[in-house]
Amino acid sequence: MQLVGMLDSPYVRRTAVSLRLLRIPFEHRSISVFSTFEQFRAINPVVKAPTLVLDDGAVLMDSTLIVDHAETLAGRSLLPADPARRLRTLRLTGLALAACEKTVQIVYERNLRPAEKQHQPWIDRVHGQLLAAYGELEREAVAAPFAADEAAMTQAEVSAAVAWSFTQLMLPGLVAPAAFPALADFAAQAEAQPVFLALPQL
Repeated sequence: MQLVGMLDSPYVRRTAVSLRLLRIPFEHRSISVFSTFEQFRAINPVVKAPTLVLDDGAVLMDSTLIVDHAETLAGRSLLPADPARRLRTLRLTGLALAACEKTVQIVYERNLRPAEKQHQPWIDRVHGQLLAAYGELEREAVAAPFAADEAAMTQAEVSAAVAWSFTQLMLPGLVAPAAFPALADFAAQAEAQPVFLALPQL
């Protein structure tokens, strides 16, 4: 199977890391939804990253759905079976995905919308949501430290590490690591794991 999309997308990267952790073999095709739009559209007319092209030619999109399919193939999950631990993992994953979404919104507003049409109150609102998501993740990381060892990672750790690194790459200085020390330290440890080193953002 082929995973299509650039690793500077947090959704593509969390999918790729998850596939590796689940030991699902795949070929990564680094195709951009921007600079190689037509090439991407020939694979998936919706042009949504990540896209997974299955061995029979079927196309699956959306990182969460792709990971769900991969877990079915692997016969195991990156979500804990215990209901309480599973609920926490789902909550943390949701916060990480919210951070990804808000980062993307700010990047698009800054980079794709003409300067004279940018709406600062909207940017401020999204920035507040971004800080709130990281604030909750920081609180949780202090209360119960995240597992940085890839052998123990759940989807929460994968998504939180990918989200943090993405925000730091795309919006340097906007979310200060000093304000979220537990989260920043965890992400640095996660990025040092072989599975993350094998799938760098750039």
